[in-house]
Amino acid sequence: MTIFKNRIEAGKKLAERLAEFKETNAIILALPRGGIITGAEVAHALDLPLDIIVTRKIGAPGNEEYAIGAIDIEGTGVFSESEAAYVDKEWLNKEITKEKQEAERRWQEYRGTRGPLELVGKTVVIVDDGIATGMTMKAAVRYAKKLGAQNVIVAVPVAPQSTVAELKQEVDVRTLETPVLFFAVGQFYEDFPQISDQEVIRLLS
Repeated sequence: MTIFKNRIEAGKKLAERLAEFKETNAIILALPRGGIITGAEVAHALDLPLDIIVTRKIGAPGNEEYAIGAIDIEGTGVFSESEAAYVDKEWLNKEITKEKQEAERRWQEYRGTRGPLELVGKTVVIVDDGIATGMTMKAAVRYAKKLGAQNVIVAVPVAPQSTVAELKQEVDVRTLETPVLFFAVGQFYEDFPQISDQEVIRLLS
């Protein structure tokens, strides 16, 4: 089992798995904040433009880390039906509103004066530093398709086998490691610091 030194090393290795997209009409879309460093490495290695796609996890009541769903920037959600069925609807609507506001804040702050995402007819490679439940990634995939992406590829250094199998039902997935025993993305990195808003803005500029 590979343990990555940091997100930079993971991005460099991931770029090798995506060599066929070098200098094509593809675009790299990173999930901020964690995915931006990995995505920037991939974009640099493949000589492709880098942008972001913002989705937000909806955590379980009392356990924010455990995703029961995720929304895109327009508030459209992807939910685990079995998990969401037991959640208070009023609470859920408040969470969706809160996370939609945070998605919009990140979108404006990180991208500045960039216009809307132009994805029609393009190959879109969505990059993150790893996937756990796959909810935020699934929301990102569906949003990219909604914006007219012709071809969507999910590219991550590490994701559990079960999540990869589920994602593969609707999208092409490229990974370096698919462990059976998976607790958190951070366990596969020696160095896994929090990423600041400023770092995202710097890498995008």
